[in-house]
Amino acid sequence: MATASAGPDRVAVRKAAFASAVGNTIELYDFLIYGTAAAVVFNKLFFPSGDPWVGALLAFATFGAGFLARPLGAAVIGHFGDLVGRKRMLVITLSVTGACTALIGLLPTYQQVGVWAPLLLVTLRLVQGFFLGGEQGGAVLMAVEHAPPHRHGWYGGWTFLGSPTGMFLATGAFAGATALSGDAFLSWGWRLPFLVSLVLVGVGLYVRLRLAESPEFAKIRQRGERARLPVAEAFARSWRQILLSAGVNLGFNTFIFILTTFLLTYGTEELGATRDVMLVGSLCGSAAQIAGILLFSHLSDRLGRTRVMLGGGIFLAVYAFPMFWLLDTGDPALIVLAMTLGYAGSAAVFGPMAAFCAELFPTKVRYTGVSLGYQGGSVLGGGLSPVVATALLGLAGGASWPIGAYLVAGALVTVVCLVITGDPTRWSEAEESEPARA
Repeated sequence: MATASAGPDRVAVRKAAFASAVGNTIELYDFLIYGTAAAVVFNKLFFPSGDPWVGALLAFATFGAGFLARPLGAAVIGHFGDLVGRKRMLVITLSVTGACTALIGLLPTYQQVGVWAPLLLVTLRLVQGFFLGGEQGGAVLMAVEHAPPHRHGWYGGWTFLGSPTGMFLATGAFAGATALSGDAFLSWGWRLPFLVSLVLVGVGLYVRLRLAESPEFAKIRQRGERARLPVAEAFARSWRQILLSAGVNLGFNTFIFILTTFLLTYGTEELGATRDVMLVGSLCGSAAQIAGILLFSHLSDRLGRTRVMLGGGIFLAVYAFPMFWLLDTGDPALIVLAMTLGYAGSAAVFGPMAAFCAELFPTKVRYTGVSLGYQGGSVLGGGLSPVVATALLGLAGGASWPIGAYLVAGALVTVVCLVITGDPTRWSEAEESEPARA
């Protein structure tokens, strides 16, 4: 991977990392406000049902639909990102995702237009998921490919600051909308966080359009070394890395989307906690995850990517049951504590993951490979976990232990894939040396 020298290049590295963080924050804000709305709004306005858990299950299913579109977006946008450049694709993904979010805020409800309301909602969610599928891989590469190798973890971690920051903004936006609209929240207040996206997208585009193209991509373009069919070459030569990175992300995504989405409904419907308590837990947790990402990203440059992430994977498995023990007390302080600890500990996997995934693939198929692997894990983990958890809760008569067992199973997938992977750079270095041996 490219090495950034001292002087002006250091400014370029920081600018690229900052731009990736800002863009990813806005993209994740757009995606995550849907998760919050699915838990507290859409089950009532778009999927009305006599049973609140049936409405929640349907709302979470549309949340998962956005994940199902991600791998296709990863393949298509990653393919063109390896052909025409990272920057161009990132401008497109940010623009379309933001437009979809704003349109969701303008949708009529089921009471107004009947079945057209959920159909339009699902359509916009699918388009949003498609373009987000190509966003995160590209944002990761813009940060990591500008950075010197010994700082990949630190600067790559900046990209994933977008997730807790986006969650922080999404939760704060809903808290603000609730306070502003009061009893009218379900009438018009819920729309405000979606419409605010237009302002955030404008900021993100301003930052991204001023950013230079990735130096590593520029280098292979100048040398004429780009892959002719990146998606085909990624599947043919890098399929092992795609599967391993998907497995690593699966356990993390399963855990984090239980925290960010399912618990909002579980807390209010099952535990009797107020919506404000659950939102405070999300806000405190997001702040803790921001600090955790910075800490563990830095440690991964010193101790090694896999070693730090293995510690995080083990935490996900060990903490699954204690988290629900704390939640099930129903005590507001312990609920907030349980959520905050979960967010903080999961950062040990999440923070170094940007550099981990980027280092697995050679430059010419890196956008495609990173996007497919990361989004594959997102679908199987985050896309399914709120639906699976809701179904398990119903089957168990409200008992939380099956959800804890489900989280442990996901965490074990992460741990096993990390052990098999070892040092991620050995995979890309071996693949890049193959033409020389041919």
